[in-house]
Amino acid sequence: MRNLILSLVTLLSTGVLSIFGGNRISLDGTWQLDYWEQGKEPVRSPEALQGIAVESISAQVPGNVELDLYRAGRIENPEIDSQTWRVRYLEGYQWRYSRTFQTPGKENDDDEIILDFEGIDCYSDIFLNGKRVGSTDNMLISHLFDVTEFLKTDGSENLLEVYIRSSVIEARKGIPPVLSNNWNRPETVTTRRAPHTYGWDIMPRLVSAGIWRSVFLQVRPAVHIRDAHWMTAEVHVEQKTARLLLDCVIAFPPKYQSKGISRRVCLKRNGTVVFDKTELVAMFSQRVRINLDNVDFWWPRGYGEAALYDAEVTLLDSKGRIIDQNCQSVGIRTIQLERSDIHTAEEPGRFCFYVNQEPIFIHGSNWTPLDALHSRDKQHLEKALALAVDLNCNLLRCWGGNVYEDHDFYDFCDRNGILIWQDFSMGCSYYPQARWFQEAIEREVESFVIKVRSHPCIALWAGNNEDDEMMCDGHFAFYKPDPGMDKVSRVTLPYLLFELDPTRPYLPSSPYWSERYCREYYGNTDALPERHLWGPRGYYKDPFYTTEAQCIFASETGYHGMPCRSSLEKMFTADKVYPWTDKKQFHWKDEWIAKAVTEYEEYGYMPERNNLMINQVKALFGSVPTDLDEFIFASQSVQAEAMKYFVERFRGRKFAPCTGILWWNIRDGWPIISDAVVDWYFTPKMAYEFIRNVQRDVCVMILDATAEGGCPLVAVNDTREEHTVSVIVKDVDSGKWLYEGKVLIPANGKVDLSLLAYPKDQGMLKILYRVDKKDDYINHYLYGRPPFRLTNYRDWLKKIR
Repeated sequence: MRNLILSLVTLLSTGVLSIFGGNRISLDGTWQLDYWEQGKEPVRSPEALQGIAVESISAQVPGNVELDLYRAGRIENPEIDSQTWRVRYLEGYQWRYSRTFQTPGKENDDDEIILDFEGIDCYSDIFLNGKRVGSTDNMLISHLFDVTEFLKTDGSENLLEVYIRSSVIEARKGIPPVLSNNWNRPETVTTRRAPHTYGWDIMPRLVSAGIWRSVFLQVRPAVHIRDAHWMTAEVHVEQKTARLLLDCVIAFPPKYQSKGISRRVCLKRNGTVVFDKTELVAMFSQRVRINLDNVDFWWPRGYGEAALYDAEVTLLDSKGRIIDQNCQSVGIRTIQLERSDIHTAEEPGRFCFYVNQEPIFIHGSNWTPLDALHSRDKQHLEKALALAVDLNCNLLRCWGGNVYEDHDFYDFCDRNGILIWQDFSMGCSYYPQARWFQEAIEREVESFVIKVRSHPCIALWAGNNEDDEMMCDGHFAFYKPDPGMDKVSRVTLPYLLFELDPTRPYLPSSPYWSERYCREYYGNTDALPERHLWGPRGYYKDPFYTTEAQCIFASETGYHGMPCRSSLEKMFTADKVYPWTDKKQFHWKDEWIAKAVTEYEEYGYMPERNNLMINQVKALFGSVPTDLDEFIFASQSVQAEAMKYFVERFRGRKFAPCTGILWWNIRDGWPIISDAVVDWYFTPKMAYEFIRNVQRDVCVMILDATAEGGCPLVAVNDTREEHTVSVIVKDVDSGKWLYEGKVLIPANGKVDLSLLAYPKDQGMLKILYRVDKKDDYINHYLYGRPPFRLTNYRDWLKKIR
């Protein structure tokens, strides 16, 4: 079965694929859903279901069982209050999806009919007309089955059944590795599903089930394109030349050889053909070399146009009729990551992305789950990605606790010049090293990488999120576990990626504890060039952020901020909106703990993550407002100033030595209290505006005072063109001008405009700057030592807007 699935997995794997020799029939829509409590032996066939009492409702595909149960009135809305705790009992249930359909017609006797499940959550057995066609054990990838021989040919309807068993019960059959460190979500290490579903600090525990992506029947001709992989082998930007490689794999049965089948490869730019070649097919796999002149290169945001070419691979019969066709958009670019194992004062490190040999300063975000119930991801996708564009993110890190996104995500990033750092779906743990797990990862990675590897936006494969760090977090400090013993990230993944996609860099873990780092600096994270900056979470200018954390690339950092009142009123019941601080009334305030996010009700009163906001407000403003609207304003102000400070601290030291920052995170994937700058309801917090201001391609900012006693006024330019900037800095209270000047910022450069005398007392400076005599922008700098009066801060903000 494994070989069958792997042989089919590339059928629809690359871009937009149109099959001219057959049909693609959707099986989405209304199905029947039966459910029952899973017994000691799970039901894995129609025969085993006989005699078991079930409940039945209608279901939607794509879908999740919680949504169907809510629509049927069987459960309350899981998004509200602490309902995620109330549906925990569903973790022990089984589910049967069923529907009927007509057998599609075939144009030729040799045509095959493929059943394509783009996403099943998670452990399932699939039956067609009472016969088993296959099984699944991975939520994250597509599963394809040749069902040609299972379909009815007499005109009667076919019955399709999917039996899904409990992911929790399956996961608990194994014993987690000692070093797994997942004390609150041990099931994550033995199941191949999105790790966050078992509970995370940004998502509730909601171990769902369902057919969460679309289902199709595909009538496929015997001769068809299995894979078309486009690669950039070489670029010469100044000469505007490039060399591309196309590896085309064709299903080519021997009986069709010498039948005059040909393959046409055509490349177009804005409708103009730049390459067109047709040749007879002699081998099932062949490489096409393409040399191009007058190339329009693909660049990330700010650095140039994200130019795309229309790429077509077409199979033709002896009469020139189309048999099959693969259509994609491809970008011409090279990608490199210059990376060192350590970063110290004596040996400065590197962690810098290069596109077409141009160093790219990264300012972007972590891409986290769009929804705890992933069948709804597509409903949020376009709107969430529009936020990334509006914030001018030039890279998104697809975090390792998430699902893998589909083509529409990568297509958008291709078009909009957003680089993608792609974690594989593992995080904060140590995974089994047994052969069964290595094989599961091999199947998963092969399926996903082949599917998306032709997208130009993908800049980096990363083995996992924080596995190295979590293995060595102090529980076994005396023994000092060696992350290099992790075969998944050190052997399985790099060797497979070397086979499937040698053109992209690979990072074993984020942050990565290399052999040298472990030997010389074990546990001293200040020696890492790339790290996750989660400090004391009090005052955002704590020494941890200002002096101790000396990494040059921050791939995670963030600060809590309260959602707006209207969002709170949607996610809580009316009488529990505020406050959350009375321990004696825990059962009255359990909603706030559930939204914290606390995975288990059994943990009791755990307000720590909510109390972060109290600590942060008190640190900046000296006291904590008791009025809800005032507290929301104070909390959002602290988050906004903190996030702005983090971005400016890295951008202000562009390439000397800093190379990028990825803050946490754009939008919540559930109604919660969090670090996101946009909440579940798509309502921006104040930090959204502040980040947008400081992530412009050309930006002027004031940094904290240096040892020389002044505040650097800095202008940065993250484009490949020089820009003229006119700047005025004045104090918003006194109106005094501290600086006025004009400067030419070199391409992809930074200029130190002035060293401003640090103002006395407390206040805010307004920075007005014009780029190239046409675009006017405003930034600001909050000066003085906290605590600040909240009323003063509110007045200052009004004066700069």
